[in-house]
Amino acid sequence: MDHQQTARILVAGSGPAGLIAALGFADAGFPVTLVGPEANGQDGRTTALMTPALKILERLGVLDEVRSKAAPLKVMRIVDATNRLIRSPVVIFRASEIGEQQFGLNLPNSALNPALAGAVAAHSGIEWRKAMVETWRLEADHAHAILSDGSEVAASLAVAADGRLSPAREAAGISTSARSYPQAALVLNFGHRSDHAFTSTEFHTETGPFTQVPLPGNRSSLVWVVEPETAKELVALNDATLSMRVEQRMQSMLGRVSVEPGRQIYALSGVTPRCFARNRVALVGEAAHVFPPIGAQGLNLGIRDIDDLVGIACENRTDPGAIKALAAYDFRRRPDILARSGAVNLLNKSLLSDMLPAQMARSAGLGVLGGFAPLRAFFMREGLRPGSGFAALAGGLRKQVRR
Repeated sequence: MDHQQTARILVAGSGPAGLIAALGFADAGFPVTLVGPEANGQDGRTTALMTPALKILERLGVLDEVRSKAAPLKVMRIVDATNRLIRSPVVIFRASEIGEQQFGLNLPNSALNPALAGAVAAHSGIEWRKAMVETWRLEADHAHAILSDGSEVAASLAVAADGRLSPAREAAGISTSARSYPQAALVLNFGHRSDHAFTSTEFHTETGPFTQVPLPGNRSSLVWVVEPETAKELVALNDATLSMRVEQRMQSMLGRVSVEPGRQIYALSGVTPRCFARNRVALVGEAAHVFPPIGAQGLNLGIRDIDDLVGIACENRTDPGAIKALAAYDFRRRPDILARSGAVNLLNKSLLSDMLPAQMARSAGLGVLGGFAPLRAFFMREGLRPGSGFAALAGGLRKQVRR
């Protein structure tokens, strides 16, 4: 291999994470081969992307196309809707409290996925093979993917954006610890009579969160986490009855509700790999982390994976899949991924727990957040950009000391 040249990147998986990874590497000047079928345009879910993730989409030239179909998130509320003995106070996070106009945008996947796919198809630096990887052969200096159409692709680095059951992760010999939860998420969109005022509300219930996120106009998306049996019962209800159940659960906060066609159920699980890169394979998106849908973490975390991986690859242009580069990626991603998945899993467990100490801890934690503005600001900053909460806190302390 000529040491002056930039190595080829192979991206496996054509969901949002794979498409963003392909665009990110191509934008950084790497030749990219993307392997995966045409993206599904029928996904009824929405994705709440925070400001740092949106900046990356803007850099890749896809934000303008989807902005008009998205709704800004300016306020986020947590409401304890459990019937437990110890209930938490309502906590309200306002983007304006930390000098931001909005936390992010709620984007319909049916707008995001085609926009990403269009940008990939138009990029001269990306070759998109619309096949599946049949088998992987990982060698000391290259990753080889044998595709379902019989062809083969070799690259210095394979980016595993192939989902929670990631075949690339398995081929690299990366084991995972997996948890399945006694929960399922019912996902749908609904219209409502009152204005949502760009506020997202997460109702905490005994079976998990019931999260309403604004869409343009008087519409919102809903992720309702319940027991799997209940999810089946809810999905079988007629529109009028389900609309009434949604309205009751959210305490008529947005007035009369009318659910829209297209309900989906997703079983909840958690997956944490033992490491995030090995044998010329680096994990991003759901190949690197799966956890319950609490606090809009999923794709935001995946975009941070990609941003860090592209950054490290740029420092190792001739061989971005080398052991040193992969070790640097694993080291950089580990704290962020483990902290996020740990926090989400802990909060989820405390919702499911009937034990008084867990209820008290959650109530006390949310109580302190609700009543103490500097801590609330810290959590909001950390939620948007890991490390920035600490930086702002340290800056505030330095000011105090100077006084």
